[in-house]
Formats: sequence, C-alpha cells, structure tokens
Amino acid sequence: MSTWNERRDVPRGADYDAAWTKMAAAGEPIHGEVDLVLELAAEHDLGESPTMFDAGCGTGRVAIELAARGIDVVGVDLDEAMLAEARAKDPGLRWTHGDLADVDLGTTFDVVILAGNVIVFVAPGAEEAVLANLGRHLRPGGLLVSGFRTGDARLAFADFDRHLSAAGLELVDRWATWDRQPFDGGDYAVSAHRRR
Repeated sequence: MSTWNERRDVPRGADYDAAWTKMAAAGEPIHGEVDLVLELAAEHDLGESPTMFDAGCGTGRVAIELAARGIDVVGVDLDEAMLAEARAKDPGLRWTHGDLADVDLGTTFDVVILAGNVIVFVAPGAEEAVLANLGRHLRPGGLLVSGFRTGDARLAFADFDRHLSAAGLELVDRWATWDRQPFDGGDYAVSAHRRR
C-alpha cells in the first residue's frame, strides 16, 4: 500500500543517513523524537521500561537511539534498502519488513512512534488502514506519537484525528515541534494520541 518504494526523489539508505550524520557532526540535536516519546511515556505512567514500535523506521535512527537508552523497540519498514542500513548499524535489534497497513507483530506496545512524515508516504487512501493497524498494536492507555507535514494538503490534521478516533485513540496534545513549541495552526505538527 505504500508509495515510498515507488518514489525516486527521496534519498535511501546511507544517502538518507548522510543529512543526520552531518547535523550530528555540527552539534545539532537529532534525537528530539526520542526525547519527547520518553518524556510522554513517563508523564503517562507507561512504566519504567515501556515497549515501543518504530513505525516506518527507515534506517533506524530513532529505534537505535531508543535501544541505546534501554528501550525494548521494534522497527518496521517497507523499504528494504532502508532496513538493510538499519540492520547493518544494529543487527541486534528486531527489524521487520512489512507494510504498516497490515503488518502483524503479534503483540501490543506502550508507544507507537510515527516520525519522519511517514504517514504522508503511504498510498493515498491507505491512511485510515495504516492508522487502524497501528492502533491495534497499542495496549490500552498506550500512545501513538506522530510528526508530519500537511504541505501537500493530502492529509489534514482533522482527517488524521478522525481516523485515529475511529481506531479508538483520542488526541492528547499537539505541538508545532518535537520540543513542544505551541501549535499555531501551521502545516507541521507533532501529535500524541492515547488509546482508550
């Protein structure tokens, strides 16, 4: 269901990682997603060692940092080139090739993280199925934390919230950035939804 594999205008594998490596070398913070999900997990009493599902994990930047901080995490992606890079960087983590619309990991998690504009790379019309499937992977009280841009106007935040509500999740909060700058109605948002 994903259109990611069909896109030729996006970097993959080591090329995708190059921008993050450059930012890190310049001293820029590159783990805002990890900082936020760990803060939210603590604030929502999801336990001392919450389990996490990195949906659309790409080359593993987020999952590897979560694991480095002691989190039990699983990464899933449809792009084999991206997963190959993730496996090369950390072969000890669980990396699963699969479509977010129907992958079944056989368990539920405390947190599903959907970073890096993942939801706007799925096939048009597949968003509801993807979000429903991710919701099925959350335990009651668990959080889905996402960040994406609506610049192409394909998926409005209201539709995103509606799809998640249908999947049994409710909006907890929304920010403009991963470091919780107030959301001002712009075209990028980081959202936290909680499974009822």
